[in-house]
Amino acid sequence: MNGKRIVIVGGGIVGLATAHELLRLQPGATVTVLEKELGVGRHQSGHNSGVLHAGLYYKPGSQKARLAVSGLHRMVEFCQQHGIAHEICGKLVVAVDETELVRLQNLLERGQQNGLQGLQWLKPEQMREIEPHAAGIAAIRVPQEGIVDYPRVCEVLQAEIAKISGRVVTGAKVTAIFPESAGWRIESTSGDFAADFLINCAGLHSDRISALAGEQREARIIPFRGEYYQLKKERQFLVRNLIYPVPDPQFPFLGVHFTRLIHGGIEAGPNAVLAFAREGYRKTDLNAADLWDALSFGGLWRFLGRHKRMSWDELKRSFSRQLFCESLQRLVPEIREDDLEPGGAGVRAQAMSPAGELIQDFHLVQRLNALHVLNAPSPAATASLAIGEQIASMVK
Repeated sequence: MNGKRIVIVGGGIVGLATAHELLRLQPGATVTVLEKELGVGRHQSGHNSGVLHAGLYYKPGSQKARLAVSGLHRMVEFCQQHGIAHEICGKLVVAVDETELVRLQNLLERGQQNGLQGLQWLKPEQMREIEPHAAGIAAIRVPQEGIVDYPRVCEVLQAEIAKISGRVVTGAKVTAIFPESAGWRIESTSGDFAADFLINCAGLHSDRISALAGEQREARIIPFRGEYYQLKKERQFLVRNLIYPVPDPQFPFLGVHFTRLIHGGIEAGPNAVLAFAREGYRKTDLNAADLWDALSFGGLWRFLGRHKRMSWDELKRSFSRQLFCESLQRLVPEIREDDLEPGGAGVRAQAMSPAGELIQDFHLVQRLNALHVLNAPSPAATASLAIGEQIASMVK
């Protein structure tokens, strides 16, 4: 691959990590990242809780499980090397009643299969030594879990790419992609770029970029907004680190939880509601083209039909602080409605099949001279350097 021109569309953490790994593993390649915003990591990479995921939840043998475990080690090393704020603080996954004990035990076994170290089954008294205000009858302690400053990771990756002769071009929205001889001509708002190999890491717009490159859009990116509250400063003592629920397999999302932020504060959430814009961080944000793209997709209606109750509950909770608070009280009963103040929001780029199924694993589509990252939800930020290394090995 030496000497070939590689263009990566998308300057989020996965695109930047991919550029970094390509330059590290394939010296001589010319690597250019095109980012439509004026800075890197402006969307999913900069609108999340900043959790370093250890790989507890993911199906053994899946790319998520494998890359989360290896990616966590890589990310911690990167942060240590570059002085990026991070902390391995551990988390609790809490079973609040008897109905959740079997699922909690299954999680423990899954984590062990995925290679997590030091997992502990805790009785209530042991659990409350770690999180004194948490409810529950049992918990798993995940000591490898942590928190990090992902926006800073993106900034450092951008700087490192420049140091090793790569290039990140911001303000470069890709408008057209044309096959040209054995490669591509990529038109953008910052000029045209020639590439021998194209890598699509466009996140919320990855399906559209793949379509520009001639791929059929079978799966569709459906944007789900996750809304957070923060605990008021005087009530932050209720949560020390990370408190998570046992996920319900009947529902496609994890559920609300508590996260200590790397620069201070406690975040509570998120819910999951359909966003009316792919970059719709507020309830009032609406992009007609994005909304039509979602509503005209049969898969979304099949998903909503299959999850009517959950979808309605999530929508109600979006507009009711009381209902949001009641969900949080399952984990920390002392939480009161007036403890909560509005926090941030993120939009998850969730690939959905025409059958209305959420694509759960990372989804990479490889072609002769292109590679499309069509689904990279959490733990993609944690695993980004490992994902980048895998992509670099595929680009030959």
